Amino acid sequence: MKQTLYLVIPCYNEEEVLQETAKRLLEKISFMMEKDQITRESKIMFVNDGSKDKTWNIIEELHSKNNIFSGVNLSRNKGHQNALVAGLMTAKDYADMTISLDADLQDDIEVIDKFVEEYYNGSDIVYGVRSSRKTDSFFKKTTALAFYKLMNGLGVDVMYNHADYRLMSKRALEGLSEFKEVNLFLRGIVPLIGYKYSVVEYERHERFAGESKYPLSKMLAFAWDGITSFSIKPIRIITGLGFFIFAVSFVALIYSVVVNLRGNTVTGWTSLTVSIWMIGGIQLLSLGVIGEYVGKIYNETKKRPRYIIADKLIEQVKKDN
Repeated sequence: MKQTLYLVIPCYNEEEVLQETAKRLLEKISFMMEKDQITRESKIMFVNDGSKDKTWNIIEELHSKNNIFSGVNLSRNKGHQNALVAGLMTAKDYADMTISLDADLQDDIEVIDKFVEEYYNGSDIVYGVRSSRKTDSFFKKTTALAFYKLMNGLGVDVMYNHADYRLMSKRALEGLSEFKEVNLFLRGIVPLIGYKYSVVEYERHERFAGESKYPLSKMLAFAWDGITSFSIKPIRIITGLGFFIFAVSFVALIYSVVVNLRGNTVTGWTSLTVSIWMIGGIQLLSLGVIGEYVGKIYNETKKRPRYIIADKLIEQVKKDN
């Protein structure tokens, strides 16, 4: 029995690509309806993440022309992960399955059929995984590989070469709704849900138009958030480093006493200066890492909403849970 699919697309200042994205997604989802893969109630849902351009105006225009296009307008910019969750949590009340993807047409929409096939074969979660990184620069390939290896080394279960192009069933979305943390890193949260999963490989394209919303600085911040949200190993590394420095200082103390007793004391500023700077730098770095964890605890305890929806454009009868 065919079921209802919602495509969930977070948007931030995407006026340059949105019309083309809507056109291609409409062609794809209409084709799938004709093939009886999905129901006629299936939708394309754009989530406006507080854009400063005409993104929401374009979404309203698309909806007025064809109600297959739905819209969720956040009250202010809350970041990609929060916007994506806002769309998924809205769609779960209407859809049997959702597929999240970016608005820039880099995710290959031709494999959406394969996602749905895997869902019908029993998978609650289907990960879109890049088959290669031919379009990436050497620097981006190297840093991406380092990121995944670091995350796995720190005990964080993430799917290699997977971003946020994934299918989730209604049951998986219900599981996602149980995760209440403010510091969101969906690539780490989704594997924790469990349930049967599968993988669909695809080639990532060049951006159709506009500029990337994830420059290097944001990518580094995103990676750091992922590490500190899902692993306490950095704290344990600091603890181990503290024990190591204590052991070294204890050995140095014994050495100094022995040298002093033998009357061979030699004063030197180089070793002293290097030691002070090294230990001082390690202390500041350690305080910074600990402060990052304290800050995340602070944000979680306030229990502020991850997003606030200002407007919705959805013309469909809500399904009973």
